[in-house]
Amino acid sequence: MMFLLLAIGFLAGVITAVSPCVLPVLPIVFAGSAAGEGRRRSFAIIAGLVVSFTTFTLTAGALLSALGLPQDLLRNLAIAMLFVVAATLVFPSFALLIERPLAFMSRRRVGDRGAFLLGVSLGLVFVPCAGPVLATISVLSAEHRISLDTVLLTLSYALGAASILLLVALGGQRVARPLRAQGLAFRRAMGLVVGLAALAIAFNVDQVLQTRLGSYSGRLQNHVEDTAYARSHLADLRGGKARLASPRQQAASALDDYGRAPDFRGIGHWLNTPNDRPLAISQLRGKVVLVDFWTYSCINCIRTLPHLRALYAAYHSRGLEIVGIHTPEFAFEHEVSNVREATHDLNVTWPVALDNAYATWNAYSNQYWPAEYLVDRAGHVRHVRFGEGAYDETAQLVRRLLGSSPSAHALTVADATPKEVTTPESYLGYARLDRSRYLGRELRPKTKGDYVFPERLPRDSLSYAGVWTVGSESALAGRRARLRLHFHARFVYIVLGGRGRVRALVDGRPAGSLEVRSNRLYTVVEGPRPRDALLELRFSPGVEAYSFTFG
Repeated sequence: MMFLLLAIGFLAGVITAVSPCVLPVLPIVFAGSAAGEGRRRSFAIIAGLVVSFTTFTLTAGALLSALGLPQDLLRNLAIAMLFVVAATLVFPSFALLIERPLAFMSRRRVGDRGAFLLGVSLGLVFVPCAGPVLATISVLSAEHRISLDTVLLTLSYALGAASILLLVALGGQRVARPLRAQGLAFRRAMGLVVGLAALAIAFNVDQVLQTRLGSYSGRLQNHVEDTAYARSHLADLRGGKARLASPRQQAASALDDYGRAPDFRGIGHWLNTPNDRPLAISQLRGKVVLVDFWTYSCINCIRTLPHLRALYAAYHSRGLEIVGIHTPEFAFEHEVSNVREATHDLNVTWPVALDNAYATWNAYSNQYWPAEYLVDRAGHVRHVRFGEGAYDETAQLVRRLLGSSPSAHALTVADATPKEVTTPESYLGYARLDRSRYLGRELRPKTKGDYVFPERLPRDSLSYAGVWTVGSESALAGRRARLRLHFHARFVYIVLGGRGRVRALVDGRPAGSLEVRSNRLYTVVEGPRPRDALLELRFSPGVEAYSFTFG
């Protein structure tokens, strides 16, 4: 029912228009509309925003990548356009200079064209608080899978947000009506409002507001976008039409049956198969197949590998096949050479599929690393497990599906899954950084910034000091770059890239150093028991830090 999904998209847009991350746009909509006469100007601004947001949300990434241009180019151009609009309102002579060359383009008033261009600029800097609907649109755009349904969903989302912004624009018209007698002075005041709001956007005030105010719209968002219906149909749109069914049990003692296993889709490369030839799930009919979603820099995935190796050694000759679906978390994990080297170093000898486009991930409607799907000889999924642990249960199910006795080839690999409560996984790029656990100066995404540690750091919190460039998924160290983390764990791991050295201190005492030569997971702290301590890492310039994990 695409109509209902479009309605959900529209409501999601309405909710995002009242969320804190959209607040910097509101003064521009208000002032831009108030600066001119007639409702026509308000509609022109919002029309420009809808057209711009819909078009560039779907195509900007692919267009800029194809041209080899930086991903923030359009946003920077839009901010520059906002400053130009502000200048035309403050300085009438500048407005005439700008508008005169455009006069031949239409018989419409130049002011209407200016309002539409203002809306186009807003569409490029309009950054809604991401929810399931916008996340689905972003994934499909990144994968260059833009269908009519995707366009309609994006448009419905934009129209939902526009409905609230249009009320703001019309409100600006109404409020400004008695003030227009001030003429030039009022117009200049509105120009200053636009200029100050553009300055706020340039300095990422939207992210600051979202951090300070919290997501007061989150509960509404969950009730609209995070329902079972919405999740199911968004998964369909992402390519999950073959997603697993709800489990069906044949009898009290029978295994669950989740339906036929989806095939391996969109795989860009295969490793550990004869001549790296592709595999299909149909080729494995008659075998028991363990489909394992993993990625090589994930410590949780790495801790499962000894158990998978033991299973493979014990039961491969009896009819078990393991297929590792390597779905990358970070950009460097897309590289075939990196994955090939990692599978060799980690002694992964079973077939590995590089699922860089997330096609197989979406086909299984998977959401976790690691995740295992156990497929019987008839090609049906009979067991699903997310995360680490329960290895004895998995081994018993494998034996059962193979027709072996429950005690045959008992495996004795120790379970290294942490049993204690540890510090949560901590991302260091701005896209997934937990702002409630970050302390220090406000982040300046994609911009080189000089940071300072706070006086104290509560447990599970982290902070930057020195010069860093914080990108979407990683932070690039500059001069005097340091990182502090108050952790509770036995082991501390960090994903690093680039080349250089990282020196570690724990509670102020030297704790060794790391030579960074490749993009992978590094062990920083290890001990016999969990402890509560302050870790400080000191980076040489050029090293990239992606995330912390714990054990």
